[in-house]
Amino acid sequence: MSRLTLISHHLCPYVQRAAITLLEKGVPFERINIDLANKPDWFLKISPLGKVPLLRIEEEDGSEAVLFESSVICEYLEETQAGAALHPADPLTRARHRGWMEFGSSVLSDLWSYETAQDALQLEAKRKALIAKFATIESALTDGPYFAGSSFSLVDAVFAPVFRYFDLFDTLGDSGIFDGLERVKRWRKALSARASVRAAVGPDYPQRLMEFLEKHSSILLRQSAAA
Repeated sequence: MSRLTLISHHLCPYVQRAAITLLEKGVPFERINIDLANKPDWFLKISPLGKVPLLRIEEEDGSEAVLFESSVICEYLEETQAGAALHPADPLTRARHRGWMEFGSSVLSDLWSYETAQDALQLEAKRKALIAKFATIESALTDGPYFAGSSFSLVDAVFAPVFRYFDLFDTLGDSGIFDGLERVKRWRKALSARASVRAAVGPDYPQRLMEFLEKHSSILLRQSAAA
């Protein structure tokens, strides 16, 4: 049996995708968190892009391999590990799911700019961009509770870390991003209750995210203080 190690960062949403997939598959793994502001030499030697997550795979014969990029890691785990299937069997539906996984990455790109915005104009531009993205997702969802209905999939593993940000953001003020998006709100609630999603981050995640906002002088904090 392979020994799996997930090279991680406390806040990284891409790491959370891999962690959720591992937890859904019921695969034992070790998790090592690194400081991305002070990357250790051993990490830089095995990470072609200098990013997390990495999945280190150690075989019984002593051989070792390292995978990078969250989508690659999740697909590998889906193909090699037992447990509930996280991808549809139908090729067309599976391809469609892969497209929505990429869409989730584009949401994260807008979310990064939203949370690090330092002025009201930038914040509002990214708020509108996120509204548009979630409205697009609303039209793709069914009655749930998950993206594909009753089955949890890799698309859910991608979006769960996205929604997690808003658990903290909602305490700072009402963004209105999910107004009128009933299916998205129902999906968000179902994902937040999932055991694998809850276990994908440590108990100090909210504190660490708050510290991240402070470090980047986020206008979210200033608006909250002024309210």
